[in-house]
Amino acid sequence: MENANYEPYVAEIDKLIRRVSFVIKCRGRDILNEFDITTPQFNALLLLAEHGDMTIGELGNKMYLASSTATDLIDRMERNGLVCRKRDAQDRRVVRLHMLDKGHQMIKEVLENRKRYLSNILKQLADDEIEALKKSLQSLYELMKPEMKRD
Repeated sequence: MENANYEPYVAEIDKLIRRVSFVIKCRGRDILNEFDITTPQFNALLLLAEHGDMTIGELGNKMYLASSTATDLIDRMERNGLVCRKRDAQDRRVVRLHMLDKGHQMIKEVLENRKRYLSNILKQLADDEIEALKKSLQSLYELMKPEMKRD
């Protein structure tokens, strides 16, 4: 949109993104409640699935949590059979978090439920609207991605 006058749209787009984000966040919490897992626990599982085994400190940094908060989170996840602590093979002083089968299954089922929810919403749109939405969201994400400092 070179030299395009996009200013009149900024406030409305911001409001729409916040509204959509709020609805998705609320529905996401409802889905997690069905599986008896909290949002931070699910986010921790997603990070472990994406990055593999890591220390509590590494996980805490990626989630922007204090060490004690991360430890409490992992303690609950370990009690629920989602993760376990394992000694590092190269350095026995290091303890890594390892996701158990129940954790992998939890991710699979939650994501399937979320996809089912979104599918029911999207089927109300025309194919070209879905494609345009996907392209626009991808473009917006690519522009915003450098702003993220997680990894």
